[in-house]
Amino acid sequence: MAKRGMNERIQRLREQSVTTPVHIDLERAKIETDFYKENDGKYSVPVMRAMTLKEYFSKKTLYFGDDELILGEKGKNPQASPTFPELCCHSEEDMKVMSERKLVSFHTTEEDRKLQAAEIIPFWKGRTIREKLLSRMTPEWHDCYEAGIFTEFMEQRGPGHTCGGEQVFTTGYLDYKEKIKKTMDALDWMNDPEASDKMEELKAMDICCDAVIILGERYHEMAVEKAAAENDPKRKAELEQIAKNLEVVPAHKPQTFWQAIQLYWFTHLAVTTELNPWDAFSPGRLDQHLNPYYEADVEAGILDDEHALELLECLWVKFYNQPAPVKVGITLKESATYTDFANINTGGVTPEGKNGVNNVSYLILDCMDEMKLVQPNSNVTISKKSPQKFLKRACEISRKGWGQPAFYNTEAQITELINAGKSLEDARRGGSSGCVETGAWGSEAYILTGYMNIPKIFQLTLFNGFDEYSGKQLGLQLGYAKDFKTFDELWAAFKKQLKHFVDIKIRGNNVIERLYAEEMPAPCLSVVTNDCISNAKDYNAGGARYNTNYIQGVGIGTVTDCVASVKYNVYDEKNFTMEELIDAMEHDFEGYDYIYSLVHDKTPKYGNDDDYADDLMREIFDLYHDTIVGRPNMKGGKYGIDMLPTTCHVYFGDVILATPNGRKAHKPVSEGISPEKSADTNGPTAVIKSCAKMDHLATAGTLLNQKFTPNVVAGEAGLNNMASLVRSYFAMDGHHIQFNVVDRQTLIEAQKHPEDHKDLIVRVAGYSDFFRNLDKPLQDEIIERTEQSFE
Repeated sequence: MAKRGMNERIQRLREQSVTTPVHIDLERAKIETDFYKENDGKYSVPVMRAMTLKEYFSKKTLYFGDDELILGEKGKNPQASPTFPELCCHSEEDMKVMSERKLVSFHTTEEDRKLQAAEIIPFWKGRTIREKLLSRMTPEWHDCYEAGIFTEFMEQRGPGHTCGGEQVFTTGYLDYKEKIKKTMDALDWMNDPEASDKMEELKAMDICCDAVIILGERYHEMAVEKAAAENDPKRKAELEQIAKNLEVVPAHKPQTFWQAIQLYWFTHLAVTTELNPWDAFSPGRLDQHLNPYYEADVEAGILDDEHALELLECLWVKFYNQPAPVKVGITLKESATYTDFANINTGGVTPEGKNGVNNVSYLILDCMDEMKLVQPNSNVTISKKSPQKFLKRACEISRKGWGQPAFYNTEAQITELINAGKSLEDARRGGSSGCVETGAWGSEAYILTGYMNIPKIFQLTLFNGFDEYSGKQLGLQLGYAKDFKTFDELWAAFKKQLKHFVDIKIRGNNVIERLYAEEMPAPCLSVVTNDCISNAKDYNAGGARYNTNYIQGVGIGTVTDCVASVKYNVYDEKNFTMEELIDAMEHDFEGYDYIYSLVHDKTPKYGNDDDYADDLMREIFDLYHDTIVGRPNMKGGKYGIDMLPTTCHVYFGDVILATPNGRKAHKPVSEGISPEKSADTNGPTAVIKSCAKMDHLATAGTLLNQKFTPNVVAGEAGLNNMASLVRSYFAMDGHHIQFNVVDRQTLIEAQKHPEDHKDLIVRVAGYSDFFRNLDKPLQDEIIERTEQSFE
């Protein structure tokens, strides 16, 4: 791999990070298990969870690399992945498979496997959230889950998907403890029936603050010792400064740029170590949070751009050092990646509504350009007020062909948040995390609960609710499509089937929410989330200012083309009967060349600015939206939707047989809101016009992928075209767009000879990944995406 990094230090750190094999680290599981064996039942649930974090931070092996300026790892060393047996205790077979599988493997040692078998599994058997969750689901839920109608995010990971506000850069943990004490003192023990529960939650929050402070104190001691023993004057001075930084953070608010980064990193480790939240804790608008420290330090003469960039590149390495927690089974299929979706937003507007681009914004762009790491997941948020220089610099990086940065529409994000009930101030402080999902940073629990396979639900509608893939009657028995006399009858059946499956999903979600609220609180995450302390209520129990749940819609491009094919060919043009179409689908279109040619090549398709197809897309979207949005959750909030797949579009396609649009059995469905592969034949401007007909502002985020060959975006003209496409789409209220800039032949060669293309990175969905880390169906799907041109 090519050496990257601004200097030799960063090159060494990055080299170590990208070449160290990802491996399981059972130290957390061992410490937690021993603690539970001795103390389970002695304390309240939230206090027990907080004490577990404190125990781990008090005893864990600390890693302090020779070149490091920012300290802290979740495990013993870089690329170590702790396990969370309280949520999902991996079997002996899991430990073997995760180590031996070819892709997204997690190395385990014989010692690891013996420890898991002898101590971890026996204690946690029957106690895990995964076992409790699955045992409480209905038979209908299990049938749907196993057949790929929907997925469940909390089956192996904790609720999360949140982002830090400015408080995680401005507040020390002693300050949080003071806030907690004030809330404790104000509890109404005479009239509040929840006073006792609130006190236990507040105690837990207080203990979590102690845990983070202890971690800082332990690193401070190490820094002092290392500085005393160091002979090199330059490194000695660095170690002495690190020690001074740790005298301030995390206990107190930071005073410098360096300290602010270190404080955030300790918080990141604490939140993601307490539980393994689905999608890692993100820093939010990092440039705006760091800029006050940057300006003050530059003014004081203690920071210049070179050192600021070096600290940012150290932080980038830290993010990359933390692989997503290991996943198995269906959860692996829906998100087969090491990336943990820490999403850094750059640009946008300030809380006062002014242009938010500053000097740190450009340093972050330089950092992501130099480091070329798939994690953190870096984006730019483009406002009408963003300088064209900033947009074009971002496009320059994007056209280098590794999928970052992604581009987000600031005005759309703000409007989406306001439409969902957030204040203007909180909306301006928010943005996107994970893949594309919008939230009020630092103030909202915006929890993704799983993906919904919309194309499969339409497919079941054609077969009276019967699933040929699983051989089970999953849906309502509303009749076979061949018996429907009109399109309106088919549409009415689809509408009922969709509601049926959404009802099953949300009923399960409601049970899962209560399970986590009662048995698996997150008091550390609650400390840094606005209003949890003042409400004396946990993040997982509705303590945040805003509490929103989302179900992600997958396959809008595929299902639109399916509905269009049926309506156009069967009901409007009468090119063939429904019975003939069903027969062709059941034979995977083999021997049905005439029908295949019509549905695949001669039917209106979404993505071409064709109102016939696009109007149906809008109707399907509105149906999905109206079936879900506004429903109450169990935390006092409501449901919303977003449209993204991670890698779930491959899994969802695998559980669907041939579909009416000519898609063959088991092939991936469309990703995000992107058109079907090869269906978008009228160029990128037609694509964005089609996509803009969806009401993005009624969602929490939509994901659009576009693919160009390098020559299309080459030179100043190519750069201007790329920037203009972004501006044009955002002027139409599009939420997000991202680019793969790579030619088909390169991808084909990389698939054949991965050893010669180890550095090749592509944009998958809401994240980038090494092409060699993707399984063949996903590689094929990316290869088959339409290569667009501005001509």
